[in-house]
Amino acid sequence: MNQYYVYMNTNPTYTVLYVGMTNNLEHRTSQHRNHILKGFTKKYNVTRLVYFEATEDVQAAIAREKQLKRWTRARKIALIESVNPEWRDLSDS
Repeated sequence: MNQYYVYMNTNPTYTVLYVGMTNNLEHRTSQHRNHILKGFTKKYNVTRLVYFEATEDVQAAIAREKQLKRWTRARKIALIESVNPEWRDLSDS
């Protein structure tokens, strides 16, 4: 069964939040960290993985990504801090 991940990344100064979805979190995190993907994440140096959740249902992952993208910054921060209060880079572990 495939795993799908909805994740949030931030930049080193925590001023930007990015919500994404992937079926390979380790590879996608590496792409962000090494600035392989052009666009928003490269422009704003969004390299730190601070939140993720997994599901086996691709449609659920897509729906959750869309839901989180509509959330306010404060609500996203509350979600991150509920599981990662120190804002550790989860890709380091």
